[in-house]
Amino acid sequence: MSPTSRLTLVTGAAGFIGFFVARALLARGDAVIGIDNLNDYYDPALKKARLQQLSTQARFVFEPMDVADRAAMQALFSKRRFTHIVHLAAQAGVRYSITNPHAYVESNVVGFLNILEAARATPMEHLVYASSSSVYGAKGSLPFAEVDRVDHPISLYAATKRANELMAHVYALQFALSLTGLRFFTVYGPWGRPDMATFMFTRALLAGEPIDVYNRGDMQRDFTYIEDIVGGVVRVLDRVPAPDAAGVQHRVFNLGNHRPEPLMRFIEVLAAALGRTPVMNLLPMQPGDVKATFADTTTFQNEYGWTPTTTIDEGLPHFVRWYRDYYAV
Repeated sequence: MSPTSRLTLVTGAAGFIGFFVARALLARGDAVIGIDNLNDYYDPALKKARLQQLSTQARFVFEPMDVADRAAMQALFSKRRFTHIVHLAAQAGVRYSITNPHAYVESNVVGFLNILEAARATPMEHLVYASSSSVYGAKGSLPFAEVDRVDHPISLYAATKRANELMAHVYALQFALSLTGLRFFTVYGPWGRPDMATFMFTRALLAGEPIDVYNRGDMQRDFTYIEDIVGGVVRVLDRVPAPDAAGVQHRVFNLGNHRPEPLMRFIEVLAAALGRTPVMNLLPMQPGDVKATFADTTTFQNEYGWTPTTTIDEGLPHFVRWYRDYYAV
């Protein structure tokens, strides 16, 4: 199927990753329907600014709706015949799940079920959905590989993402759907989420305020630049997974930079790009956090012949330039 004959649904289209995925698909000629509930987990103005960028494209249509709204999902799929789905809508954030658990079950579990049920009732080629590196929990050995056991989550957010993977397997098995899950590793870049470290550190450093550094800085993250994430998502979307030995077309892949960076080095590179000297509040580990993440991307590279390449030395200055321009600071 040529890109011009596609109709792709992108859920969470006003979100960080959803915005970039929709933009990439539009740039190559896909028609895209984007949906989002524009909730206030973080500043809705940023979400609306992303949507404004997408709305200049003739092949983009935005429908404000919540994936947890079963009737709305049924109505959407009754009037549109999607060939592909990129499901990115979710309640994000590990720490927020401690105080607002119902938001995670409603959006991440009920919402995903509604998407699966709609896809089941509509002939389509491929559904790609977002999982998370959080499913690995506090696994001691590094790097994290897809064959590792992931049955000991340490946050409700992680548990909902693992539930998504299991739900997808069942629907692929029982209803012959073609599904691929992607475990994203610490995505950052322009238009990023205000609740993540890159954004929070930048805001504080430019304001001359101290930054909160958990586990007293003894942490590592596999920071993955947004354009690399999009490159992976689009490659996966374009190829239906080969069936396993049981004939099930469901695969789960890590999508990370396969390059864990010490948090202190991340702060050093960011501060240099900002021209600031950081003052740090060294704090203990937060509940639900893990000390280190590190993606083994061998399976993805073998399958798709590609792997992320952008280092934080390249990616963080891109973010800083966007931030200064967007906020005029």
